[in-house]
Order: sequence, then C-alpha cells, then structure tokens
Amino acid sequence: MISPSSSIMAVDSTLSSAVGASVSEKDAKALQFIEEMTKNVDSVQERILGEILSRNADTEYLKRFQLNGATDRDTFKSKVPVVTYEDLQPEIQRIANGDKSPILSSHPISEFLTSSGTSAGERKLMPTIHEELNRRQLLYSLLMPVMNLYVPGLDKGKGLYFLFIKAETKTPGGLLARPVLTSYYKSDHFKSRPYDPFNVYTSPNETILCPDSIQSMYAQMLCGLIMREEVLRVGAVFASGLLKAIRFLQVNWKQFAHDIETGTLNPKVTDPSVHECMSKILKPNPELAAFITKECSEENWECIITRIWPNTKYLDVIVTGAMAQYIPTLEYYSGGLPMACTMYASSECYFGLNLKPMCKPSEVSYTIMPNMAYFEFLPHDDSSAQDSSRDSPPRLVDLADLEVGKEYELIVTTYAGLCRYRVGDILRVTGFHNAAPQFRFIRRKNVLLSIDSDKTDESELQQAIENASVLLKEFNTSVVEYTSYADTKQIPGHYVIYWELFVKDAANAPTDEVLSQCCFQMEESLNAVYRQCRVADSIGPLEIRVVKNGTFEELMDYAISRGASINQYKVPRCVSFTPIMELLDSRVVSKHFSPALPHWTQNVVVEHTWYERKE
Repeated sequence: MISPSSSIMAVDSTLSSAVGASVSEKDAKALQFIEEMTKNVDSVQERILGEILSRNADTEYLKRFQLNGATDRDTFKSKVPVVTYEDLQPEIQRIANGDKSPILSSHPISEFLTSSGTSAGERKLMPTIHEELNRRQLLYSLLMPVMNLYVPGLDKGKGLYFLFIKAETKTPGGLLARPVLTSYYKSDHFKSRPYDPFNVYTSPNETILCPDSIQSMYAQMLCGLIMREEVLRVGAVFASGLLKAIRFLQVNWKQFAHDIETGTLNPKVTDPSVHECMSKILKPNPELAAFITKECSEENWECIITRIWPNTKYLDVIVTGAMAQYIPTLEYYSGGLPMACTMYASSECYFGLNLKPMCKPSEVSYTIMPNMAYFEFLPHDDSSAQDSSRDSPPRLVDLADLEVGKEYELIVTTYAGLCRYRVGDILRVTGFHNAAPQFRFIRRKNVLLSIDSDKTDESELQQAIENASVLLKEFNTSVVEYTSYADTKQIPGHYVIYWELFVKDAANAPTDEVLSQCCFQMEESLNAVYRQCRVADSIGPLEIRVVKNGTFEELMDYAISRGASINQYKVPRCVSFTPIMELLDSRVVSKHFSPALPHWTQNVVVEHTWYERKE
C-alpha cells in the first residue's frame, strides 16, 4: 500500500504546506501514478509511440510512408511528415462518407469530435476511437486528488457546474459528429460514473443532458440556488460560460424566486426528464425565495457569487489564453475567489493537468501526461521549422528534451490516427515536474489582424488591450469583452476594436479624451511593423467602438443559434462575418480614434521586418 504522506511529498515539495490531513488511499494511488508518469517521461513516450505505430502499421496512411513495420522514433521522424488539418482532409472526408477501411486507425473510428468552430471557418472533424474515452476518464480521475491537496473538505459539499451538451449531427456515412464534451457527457463514463464524494454536482444528469441549452441553464441554476448552502465550488468549462450563467441569473432571478417560493417549475421548461428530476428537488421555500429577491434586486452585483453561495472556496474555470480577459469581471462577481485552471485538453487529444491548481491565473502551467499520446514540439523561433513548404522535415523536439523559457508549437500523434498533427497551440516551457516539462499556454498560432505587412496575433492584441485598460482604472471601469476587425473598406485600412465596458459609476465614466488615449496606448503596445505602417500612412488610426452592455451575450446567443456549442463557445477575437458585424455595429454607442502616431524607431523595425519575412 502507498503511504499517503510519502505520496504527498512525492508530488511536489511545495505541496506539503498546503496539506492539512492525510490523503485517502484512492488519492494516494492517483498521485503516485502522476509521479511514475512524470519521472519516466522519455521511456513512456517511446512506449506510446511504439504502441501507436505497431497497432496502426497496416493503415493506409502509415503504409504510404513505407515504415515497413518500424516502430522506432528515428524512422518515424525521418519518414512521416508533419501535417495540418487541411493535409488530412481527404482522408477524413472519406471516413465521414462511410469508408470503413483502416485509413488512419486500425480500430474503427467511433465518431468525430468537432472543434468549436467559432473563430473562423467550418468545424474540424477529429477522428476518435472508443478507447480514447478511457484515456480522457483517466485524466479526469487525477484532477480531484490534486485539488484535494490544496482545498480541504471538498467531500463535504457539492460543485455548482454549468455543463451543457449540443445535439450531435451525423456525417454522410452515419458517424456522429459532436463536441468532445458532448461525447463525454453522453457516455457511460459520465452518466454511470461511480459515486465520489469529492465529485458531487448540484446539477442532475438530466439537466446537463437536456439538449435545449436555455432549459438546461435554467434547471442547473435553479438547482444551484436550492442547494446554495452546499455549494463549495462554482464553475464552467470556460470563464465565458460562467459569466453567461451570472448574466442569466440577472435576467431571470424573479422567475427563479417565484419557482422556489411556490415549488413549481417555470412552464417554459418542457423537457420531460428535467421535469421529473426537478419534481424531486423543487419544494416551496418562501424564505429562500425572499433571500434571492433581496440579493438579486440590488443594483450592486459585486461579490454576488459569494453572497448567494457563501461557502464557495474557488471558481473552476479556464482563464488562460483568450479567457484571461474575463479575470477582472470574475474577480468582481466573486470577491476575488481563487480561479482554478485544472486541465489542458482539445478535440484532438487530452494533454495534461495543472499540478498547482490554486496558483494565480498568470502563473498557470500544465504538466503534459506522457501516456496520453506521443508529443513533439516545433520550436516557435526556429525559422527553418516555420516554413512548411521546404522539402526537408522540420526539426521537432521530444517531450523530454525541451528547454525552459522557450516557446514551441504542439504536435501530436494519437491512437486514433493523427500522425505528427499540428494542433496550433503555442506553449512556453516554465519548468519541470520531475522529468516532465510544464507549459504555459501562450496563444493560438493564427494571426488575427493584418492590414498591410503587419501581423497582430491574439496574445499581442490582448496585451495591448490590457495596457490601454490601465487608463480606465481611475474611472472604476474595465473592459468586459472585446473583439476586433480589420477594416479595409477605407484607404488606408485600420484596426477596429469593439469594447463592452463595465462602468461601476456612471457619473464618473471615462471621457471621450480618455477613450481616444486608450486607442493611442493600444497602438503604442503593438509591434514595430504595425507602428512603421502607421507612420508610413499605410494603416489608419486605430478605432475603438464602445458597444452597449449585453452585446457580447447577444453575439454568443447568435453563435449558439447557428449551432455553436455552449460548452466550447469562445468570443471570436477577430470577426468578418457580415451578420456579426451588423450586430456589433447596431449596438455601438460611441467611436474613438487614436489622436497621434505611435512611436517608431528605424533599427527595431528593420530587425522585425526581417523576422516577419523569414516566416
């Protein structure tokens, strides 16, 4: 038997100060598994690649590269190319059309997992196999044992999580195509999961599995209100989803209070399964209804989460990458509760977990578990690797050979048949846990905005907005949400940034001059090529368009009405689709332009332009 105390010390020496009581035997085994995986990273990775290549040796895709049964890394790297989704699209389309031959995987493709599809283009179809559910479940099973090291007593209450499914579609060949979380929630792994006191939700399965996202949200929020004293943690997949739930409460609290006072369910909730499960939970409670009316009728919603759910210990949401924009708003609603980012996953593959989940959002690092897939990394500053048109394969680095401080693009090889697939995530190595590198998610690889020779990515745009937001602090104002648009209808074209502001005191709102200075500050924060183009008048002054409150919620509703998953929805950081542009522009309350040219120095721009040309 594993000693709980030795297991705690094994996970991380810094954890010992966070642990009050000894861990359970079940948790100790999970922590020991993490230790074994992270101590033997290279050997585990070698084994994983060997298993994948051996079992898929007779697939059409791998036979194409004449591996001749080889399962070693050198042969694999020398013969199998690095690919994008577009490269695999013909094979994926054949599978979607019903071809059941072993094209990518020796095991039958059980379904397709769809990417969120809310940034641009059509949804990607990621092939998966039945056993991948076991790998995902394994990663889920490691989250609470780690969290229990930092937050005691989570078995004494429940989690209020806003979780949703999306109605799946079918490909021409009859395979299901659905978001990865829909696949998980509708699986027996989730629906028939064994009881775990550390993982009890306020939401019954029937409310999560309700295909109508509005009815689902209503029922889940109502359950959370009824069980308010039992809630120890509040969460959603992304920060945007939790804010959507808070906004939903703001709009519907009177109906919630009525339901609770009378013990009757809103007649707009028509799903039979939801009705049946709610009849067992919803009883008349005038005292609770009066409490909700008192709290929600107040104009000030600061600390509303801890006011309604007073025993909440932390928020469980992803606030890394583009989601970092939501941190100030979540802090406002929660009174500064910790925000735990527990895991790193995508439609292509589940990657790893955060071994210090209670750290500050700016310090979140994920440890990739080497048993999930075979991982390689494309150095992001390697110019020869950036050019995919060259005949020679790019120089990729193994998981065990990464260097602290450097940035890499993630490449995966999965059991389901993705081989050396470019995920598109840029990660920075922040340190190691045993022999396993730990990563900070930096950004998606794709460039967001470009007018001339400038290239502005999501990370750069967000940093510029954060810098400009500093000017709003003295007015108790913050940027709740934003998106952008490269307006090339005029000459010269210019960047348009849509801002939804949260103004705490309308009598002290930021002036037109201040918002114009925000435009200028954003330009000062952008890269040298952008600033050179501004000085050369090939890019016009940056524009901020302030939109009415609730605009981005309308944008989310529009995306969901067109089939986007409420679980995976992320505000697009750049927009060009005409109906979305019309929606945003119809809600504009003021426009502001940069009043001056940004600073630019010749030598910096020459160096940066040379780098851009290498790419």
